[in-house]
Amino acid sequence: MTPNTEEVYFAGGCLWGVQEFLRHVPGVLSTEAGRANGATNQRHGDYDGFAECVRTLFDPEKVSVEQLIEALFEIIDPYSLNRQGHDVGARYRTGVYSQDPSHLRRAKEWIFAGTDASRIVVEVMPLTNYVKSAAAHQDRLTRRPDDYCHIPKQLLYRYRNSASDENKR
Repeated sequence: MTPNTEEVYFAGGCLWGVQEFLRHVPGVLSTEAGRANGATNQRHGDYDGFAECVRTLFDPEKVSVEQLIEALFEIIDPYSLNRQGHDVGARYRTGVYSQDPSHLRRAKEWIFAGTDASRIVVEVMPLTNYVKSAAAHQDRLTRRPDDYCHIPKQLLYRYRNSASDENKR
């Protein structure tokens, strides 16, 4: 990572849509589909407790952790436990994971500041482990835009064609 690059991991249901959405957010430098906070450092069984997530590298001078979380909240139901759209199960839980304690503190402050905070089921936890997804899952909706996604298309491509996209070419 370069000096102006930080990383945070976001879980928001099926990772295909979350990755496609986040990759267009201005200030996001790159995304990678994967799985976070599982029972082991490798996938042995179906998911072994992992949450589908997106490793997100960003420039903190262009976008803050709070702004990224606000963007995530546009595409998730923060009150839905282990379910987003038609995707059901613990691997589809929502979360913010990081190895940077300031990211976690700021995430908790932003997420749990509202009046309905006690109903929110978004995990905010240290990243304990991460496994990159297979190539077939990387940038899936970029390559196959008609594949299933729980995020409505008008939200999925909200940030498409932004200045951030121009910088990634």
